Amino acid sequence: MHSEKLETSVIIIGAGPAGASTSFFLSKYGIPHVVIDKETFPRDKVCGDACSGKTALVINRANPEWLSEILNDERSFLPSWGITFVAPNGRPLNIPFNPNRTKETKAPGFTVPRLDLDNFLFQKIPSAYATVFQNAKVQSMDTANSKVTVTMTHAETTYTITAPIIIGADGDKSVVRKKYLGENTDAKTYAVGLRAYYRGISGMHPENFIELHFLPEVLPGYLWIFPLPNGMANVGVGILSEVVRKKKINLREQMLYAIKNNPQIAPRFANATLTDKIQGWGLPLAMHRQPLSGNNFMLTGDAACLIDPFSGEGIGNALYSGMLAAAAVKEALAANDFSASFLKTAYDDVLYKRLGDEFKLSATLQRLCKYPWLFNFVVNKAYKSPSLRNTISCMFTDMDLREQLSKPSFYLKILFNK
Repeated sequence: MHSEKLETSVIIIGAGPAGASTSFFLSKYGIPHVVIDKETFPRDKVCGDACSGKTALVINRANPEWLSEILNDERSFLPSWGITFVAPNGRPLNIPFNPNRTKETKAPGFTVPRLDLDNFLFQKIPSAYATVFQNAKVQSMDTANSKVTVTMTHAETTYTITAPIIIGADGDKSVVRKKYLGENTDAKTYAVGLRAYYRGISGMHPENFIELHFLPEVLPGYLWIFPLPNGMANVGVGILSEVVRKKKINLREQMLYAIKNNPQIAPRFANATLTDKIQGWGLPLAMHRQPLSGNNFMLTGDAACLIDPFSGEGIGNALYSGMLAAAAVKEALAANDFSASFLKTAYDDVLYKRLGDEFKLSATLQRLCKYPWLFNFVVNKAYKSPSLRNTISCMFTDMDLREQLSKPSFYLKILFNK
């Protein structure tokens, strides 16, 4: 086997959305880097397949033409204009993301199978500054003298790659996180999810609203139905792992039972076909602040435990964290400082300043799943009140308004119709 040595400015482990985003912005800054992934693209990733406006924002900043490609390709990417909450009592609440849109308004979000999304993003990585290795196996990583050295094998060659900083974008089982933080997951904030692909579900919203069903059969988690192109849909459930352990829940059986027996959704699956096996994966939730960096390393996406505790969104946060990580790298290279204290200020503090309030609020809303009567109460009131529906709609774009959901005064105002 041959051996080669490479020196670069940044090593990125993982070429999913977090790693791809980091690479995009490093290339924009003219910073050479190496991207390493153990898989060969296109490859699947178990996920809910829903992309929020945050996803569109980062892709647009990376390259507006890429976002135009997405929005103009409805064979692979399905525009979504809203969300449907279904209360435990079965009453639906349709919330448009942008109730005041015009004909020229672009959809704020979209759905796409992760197989297609990740491959789309991966194909955009190549640049004069990016060296990419697929189907590569990391053998070791070590830090000494303010340098990170990664040894990996690819084809018939062993590479020794050296850089002042390494970025872990390698998912919930991150080897970078395990190496530098000594842990792989935070059990107290960890959830599990199942994903299934169905064809032929009836009753989908004409504007491709994504659906969150707070069914009695799956509380305190929820079941989702996300429409996909070509008549497909991503169906799944998510729930805290500690609840699964405590109640000894068989999540697959629980999901299939709800699909077959719940009076609101069972008729919609009467002629639907399960097209693939049901798969599970871990959801590292952002329930509280955790370290995202240290001497010579940063973590992004699922490796940084950045999944939204309430909505389960991971793609947008992965892309956003990659964008911020690249900016922090730029600062660190300019200052020639890759210490834990510098990266904490340049990356951790910036990310939590921008997303921290959102995470805290979502963690509070996630805890409200324990009270099905509260969901019934809010949905019943909003069902009868156009002004309340509009307020809830605005909460998806205005964090100050969204914060009201976690305050008792919000429910008191609803109770007294104020």
